Amino acid sequence: MSTDTGSSRGAAGGVLLLCRAGPDAVAPVVPLLRERAGIAGAGDGWTLLVPEGEPWRNGETVERVATGWAFALAVGVSWPVLAVWWDADRSGCVLASGFRRPVPYVWLGNGTAVGEDEAMRTLGEGLGLGAGAGAGALLALTRPEPSVDGIGRLRGLLAALAGLGLRLPDGVAPGETVEGLREVVREVVPEGAVRERVEVGGGVRAAGAGAEAGGSGVSGGTGARVVAWVQVGLGVPVLVWGVRRRRAGWVVAGLVLVGDGVVGGVRAGAWGRA
Repeated sequence: MSTDTGSSRGAAGGVLLLCRAGPDAVAPVVPLLRERAGIAGAGDGWTLLVPEGEPWRNGETVERVATGWAFALAVGVSWPVLAVWWDADRSGCVLASGFRRPVPYVWLGNGTAVGEDEAMRTLGEGLGLGAGAGAGALLALTRPEPSVDGIGRLRGLLAALAGLGLRLPDGVAPGETVEGLREVVREVVPEGAVRERVEVGGGVRAAGAGAEAGGSGVSGGTGARVVAWVQVGLGVPVLVWGVRRRRAGWVVAGLVLVGDGVVGGVRAGAWGRA
């Protein structure tokens, strides 16, 4: 159940997207955010994304933006995405995994828990945190603790996930400004582009497909074809799911993904090459 309220609209805030996969697996789907995003490894089997946009300044809530970003990344992949977010009044997290309904949890600015214990258990299970000290640390975040505010709750959440190998880069923490986070996470996947990893002399370098106006927003080449394939591959099941359940919003989302992917694929030659 969403806990959106109008009080946080337009407030300063931030979002960290924590993907349960390495950067090589995450980078190809970053264009689905439709935002430039900083990318960095975040420990063993984790990737941090820091979107550069701030849509909440245009009237959206940070929670809703974070949920949309997490779902966009997770809907067509095998790994979950945890969005950690904060604004002037509240903080929270939301777990997205495939087509499952996102699982949110929210704290007020003073650290008071708004969500249910079951949601926190589901969140831990979805990330692979079994019974034990880690699960106990998550549940502790649902209990009253007057000395811990909402940002402190997020730090506790990230500390609990350290048992799963999560290690944020130095200087990255809940409560930081988007500008401050950008200074730390400097490697950027541009909006409408895809990073490719190429072996060079025993090392690895990053290469990007440039942006182009219209269509899928990417230029020709392997990167553009990958984006087109990903968009169509995600759009078709979203469209089918929406039609079967008579959900107009999902139908529209599926059509947009498929249409954008087809147009971009035509421009990149994705549909006529072996």
